[in-house]
Amino acid sequence: MSVIVTDAGFAHDDWNYGFALSDERAANDTRGLHLPSDTDPAVLPQLMIGVDMIRIDFPSFADGRGFTLGRQLRLLGYQGRLRAHGHVISDQYAMARRSGFDEVEISEDLSLRQPEKEWLSRADWQAYDYRSRLTG
Repeated sequence: MSVIVTDAGFAHDDWNYGFALSDERAANDTRGLHLPSDTDPAVLPQLMIGVDMIRIDFPSFADGRGFTLGRQLRLLGYQGRLRAHGHVISDQYAMARRSGFDEVEISEDLSLRQPEKEWLSRADWQAYDYRSRLTG
């Protein structure tokens, strides 16, 4: 079972439409797309058409390629739900939000090791960004 993390804390997953990989999408006619972290950013414009939610995989907390994919999708104009999925740790929550993600999906096991309080302490992600501190 998964736990969804938002700025309001832990929540249950309300997405009931499933996810398909890009090559399975036409056959499954799903509204959700699951992208691996090694997806080529050049194919993102074609993939985001007609998709209500995109879930990007984070196989390890040390793999930051998902942040780049999320940011690229937003820069390309994607306005649907964007979810980080996998091994994102609470220290990375602000980066995920700044990259354009709406929510993070973590395992129940990770939610026990990093309780809701740790995630909520990073929920004020807009107030503490490096660029705004530099510009005064």
